[in-house]
Amino acid sequence: MILARLRMMLPPEKLTEAVKILTRAAERTRLETGCERCHVYRDAQEVNAILLEEAWKSDEELNNYLRSDSFRDVLMVMEMAVQPPEIQFSAIARAEGIERAKVARSPISLFL
Repeated sequence: MILARLRMMLPPEKLTEAVKILTRAAERTRLETGCERCHVYRDAQEVNAILLEEAWKSDEELNNYLRSDSFRDVLMVMEMAVQPPEIQFSAIARAEGIERAKVARSPISLFL
């Protein structure tokens, strides 16, 4: 799995427009082959920050998306940013859920 993460700081007057564009792009992106999830978030501590987070099944499917119209809209929003956006693509070899926390917090695992 490939986790794509994009965080941008936007000018206050462009924030509403950027959220609308990214929300529409995320809706289209979720329909792309290989997209496991795509979400747009607002930062609770930095009101002008937006985070776009996506998960892709493979590099090939991510690359197809990066050439798509949906990503062109993301690039348009990136141009509105007041500073260079933070972009990260991470290959995830293994993902775990709540079971990991349960095991780590169980009394037996504390003695292993």
